[in-house]
Amino acid sequence: MTKRLRIGGVPEHFNLPWKQAIDAGAFEALGIDVTFTDYPGGTGAMIAALAAGELDAALLLTEGAVADILNGSNNRLVSVYVDSPLIWGIHVAARGVIRNVTDIEGKTYAISRHGSGSHLIAIVDAAERGFRTADMSFEIVGSLDGARQALANGTADVFLWEKHMTQPLVDAGEFRRVGERVVPWPAFVVSARRDYIAEHTNTLNAALDVARDFAQRLKSGDGSAALISKSYEIELTDAQSWLEDVRWSSDARRPDEALERVVAALRAQGVVSATAPLELAAMLWMQA
Repeated sequence: MTKRLRIGGVPEHFNLPWKQAIDAGAFEALGIDVTFTDYPGGTGAMIAALAAGELDAALLLTEGAVADILNGSNNRLVSVYVDSPLIWGIHVAARGVIRNVTDIEGKTYAISRHGSGSHLIAIVDAAERGFRTADMSFEIVGSLDGARQALANGTADVFLWEKHMTQPLVDAGEFRRVGERVVPWPAFVVSARRDYIAEHTNTLNAALDVARDFAQRLKSGDGSAALISKSYEIELTDAQSWLEDVRWSSDARRPDEALERVVAALRAQGVVSATAPLELAAMLWMQA
């Protein structure tokens, strides 16, 4: 009987190892039917798909995955996927009047959806800069393409997204990057439905081991930067820089201190209840 795993992720270079493993037949060789679905809408869209039973697991931004669980979902974290932190670019329309990051206070933020990374990190960044987060306004745009339209037509003023994926838009003169926000925790985690974890532990662990192997191959491969550049339409030098900085996780150890930093940030910004305990890493995690 073929085992099945339906997993989702953003259509970005972080998730290329999964697609390479599928193309190479690595999962099929273990009797696992892995279906990978791209979600341009990001973490919020994948959380909705998990809730609807359309996905078994997803590669989510850590802060979004943690907020999802603390707000009562039936998902649990099973592994860190990308150890290195995400670098968020803070973008405005290149032809607009905003020239400095200090000018974004009080402006409307484009977000893929509520609960997404573009939403949560916009709040975290604003708080770190001393802006009034209670007065922030948001425009739901669904995806990077939606944000491009919103900034172009003026329905939103600011957009936070992974800087390497937006670099072509900066280079083309469509976006202006006025600042960056680096968050002090791993970029992506694997979140899965509790029922799937309980019933398909061996399948999930085997699939994650394959993905980790292909991630390390991509990290050290001689032609990896050129492949990333071609596949995601970014300059070779940008692909090389990203590949040097990214660190995929090689094991399933629980990052207790990092998770506590996430919870503290989410509590401080009112994304989760202020009474949510800080030392709850064990509650967020379910051993696969």
